[in-house]
Amino acid sequence: MTPEAEGLLRALAPQVLGTVARRCGDFDAAEDAVQEALLAAARHWPRDGTPDSPRAWLVRAALRRVTDQVRSDRARRLREESAALREPAPAEVPGQDDSLALLFLCCHPSLTPPSAVALTLRAVGGLTTAEIARAFLVPEATTAQRVSRAKQRIRASGSPFRMPAPDERPQRLRSVLHVLYLMFNEGYTAASGPGLHRVDLADEAVRLARLLHRALPGDAEAAGLLALMLLTGARRAARTGPDGLPVPLAEQDRSLWDRAAVAEGTALLAAAIARGPVGAYQVQAAVAALHDRAPRAEDTDWPQIHALYGLLERLTGNPVVTLNRAVAAGMADGPAAGLAVLDGLGGRLAGHHRLDAVRAHLLEAAGDTGGAAAHYAAAAARATNLPEKRHLTLRAARLRDRA
Repeated sequence: MTPEAEGLLRALAPQVLGTVARRCGDFDAAEDAVQEALLAAARHWPRDGTPDSPRAWLVRAALRRVTDQVRSDRARRLREESAALREPAPAEVPGQDDSLALLFLCCHPSLTPPSAVALTLRAVGGLTTAEIARAFLVPEATTAQRVSRAKQRIRASGSPFRMPAPDERPQRLRSVLHVLYLMFNEGYTAASGPGLHRVDLADEAVRLARLLHRALPGDAEAAGLLALMLLTGARRAARTGPDGLPVPLAEQDRSLWDRAAVAEGTALLAAAIARGPVGAYQVQAAVAALHDRAPRAEDTDWPQIHALYGLLERLTGNPVVTLNRAVAAGMADGPAAGLAVLDGLGGRLAGHHRLDAVRAHLLEAAGDTGGAAAHYAAAAARATNLPEKRHLTLRAARLRDRA
């Protein structure tokens, strides 16, 4: 199967799953049926050609498999045949996209946040269990258990497959935003694998964020998250060189940045901040906007970025934010200031490759070539994304040659 066809299947999977889950009322059975339909497409489409309506083909194939399962399961025959008769598979598949309803269902209030995130990334984002486990630094078996238990809880809750009522939305929205944020981040910089980006995943996160913003136009953080995705994703074309290795922000060709995405993201952010109150996604979008508005790297307003990271640190308490503040402090007030921020982290990011990478960057700026090389090498040893690993290894080697 061609990469284009694989990308099409990945993009259609959450839409098809949403439609099938809504029609059959059984999330677990729908997911199994959709996986079988995707496998059937992978077998038949290369031989027979891609159908005129790929989504309709997949929906019908999945619904047939649900029906077959209903007929073969004698213990549940009466209940499931009754459900199937209430809403039979139509001859024409409607154009309704159920991805957003599926997203909210996966963030059901009966689920713990880790389970909701894992299930959503699996069902809506299309990540494998292994990819989710790597993203959260937990064993694969733990992630599999979270997904399985989450599906069982949703089934036990009896929740209908629909968008939550207005009074139910606030309790789910925080998880929904967090899941989309994680999905975009995994697409923008993959946790592992041969490529720096997973374009399909990042684009799907943007698509879902647009749907969410359209459904909740008055929510400032939903707008802020979409703005953050657009402002960050605008740099994608410049983030890798011809060899596929990462290009640091300061070295990127800014003429390659998507100025239409920057303009859209900036407008969204301005409108969101005007509505208030300001939340974490809006602050991150404001940082991204400052980078995007600088004509050259040396024009970047690092003192303001440092201040914004300080605000974000107070809002979230996230050690990764502190790591980013260390970079901003180093750029605004000198490498010693950045290293002091790192020293204040203690052991909260021990073993994380980006902690070593940031320390190496600051040591290099301070003129400690040997120390920087050692930390670049340590970061490379811990990195699981292959382009990042090669980039860090090369930086360590170049500094050793200069020492």
